Amino acid sequence: MSKTSPAISFEDIQNAAKALKGAIVATPLTMSRTLSKMTEAEIYLKFENLQFTASFKERGALNKLVNLSDAQKQKGVIAASAGNHAQGVAYHGSRLGIPTTIVMPVNTPFVKVSQTKEHGANVVLFGERFDDTAQQALKLAEEQELTLLHPFDDYDVIAGQGTIGLEVMEACPGLDIILVPVGGGGLISGIAIAAKHINPDIKIIGVQAERFPSLHRAVNNNDYIAKGSTLAEGIAVKTIGEKTYEICKDMVDDILLVSEDALEEAVCMLMTIEKTVPEGAGAAPLAAINSYPEIFKGKKVAMIVSGGNIDPRLLASLLMRGLVREGRITRLRVELLDVPGALAQITKIIGDLGGNIIDVSHHRLFTELPAKETYSNVTLETRDRANLEDILAGLRGAGFTVHINRSSDL
Repeated sequence: MSKTSPAISFEDIQNAAKALKGAIVATPLTMSRTLSKMTEAEIYLKFENLQFTASFKERGALNKLVNLSDAQKQKGVIAASAGNHAQGVAYHGSRLGIPTTIVMPVNTPFVKVSQTKEHGANVVLFGERFDDTAQQALKLAEEQELTLLHPFDDYDVIAGQGTIGLEVMEACPGLDIILVPVGGGGLISGIAIAAKHINPDIKIIGVQAERFPSLHRAVNNNDYIAKGSTLAEGIAVKTIGEKTYEICKDMVDDILLVSEDALEEAVCMLMTIEKTVPEGAGAAPLAAINSYPEIFKGKKVAMIVSGGNIDPRLLASLLMRGLVREGRITRLRVELLDVPGALAQITKIIGDLGGNIIDVSHHRLFTELPAKETYSNVTLETRDRANLEDILAGLRGAGFTVHINRSSDL
């Protein structure tokens, strides 16, 4: 597990660090007191979401760009990406005066297309499936003699991502574990080479969404079964890279799979506790710590918050769903007599017990209740789950039949 791939060396990563100096943010590695207390581990966060394009992908993209020949730089580069790789290539290509073309699926959110264009790239929209998009990029590269920049299965890219490992080990040399999100494997490959060169005993653990277990599947020789989408779209890669797999199979100590619920909870925790915006992939390491606490208890752990590019509407939905999970926002179905003052009695009980009513809908027609009875759906905000329990007890104590209209065991 401490073997270094002969195709890329620690010196390659050191050279990448020199090439990136001044153009990439040396992001902070900060201990989280709150997360450490909650998990009974010593938790450090590497905030790669603080890069200019809000992702670690800048590192590998830039290192690849600076290592191109003069002829390649003059003709330009092309990449297939709908996300962070596109931003990194477009931004640094423009900054270096290298023509860049980014091929994106036709269903790419407009904001991502717009941002990529703003970085100076020529954007080509092609294909509904990413496989078709990638094939089009390959075709255009051949037709226009452009250099294709792979998002992860490239040694220059791997070396660029490995500079994170150098920074982590320099900032906190006594680490036991580094937790890394894994999609195609470029990030974890580079970090593993750097970190294990400095400390061969350190554990490098990858984290993947259950629905896209590319490295876990390769290591365990399992068939791929499509399981829909994932919140961690930045690591939603069907197949691990060939170059990255050769590194990972020797140097990665474990691969942990996390559920969609765990990813949601981790995004909300980083927002509310650390006041930082993570994308789903960036929150995957915390999801792993929450899902496998026995692995990390008592250990000194660094987790890579790999990026922060998350759709604002999705983020808003996640935060509201988090409040529902915590019992702070709840929808009640309250059965009551269809008489004057009944609804007022309900709202008074809720208000007196500290609840805040967000929405009320009253139903008389579409109900199986007797004609003189009705029900109200009441959405309310509470301080915490205990406050909700008090309100439920108050309503039931006053003779109302109350049901909770959400997936909960309350």
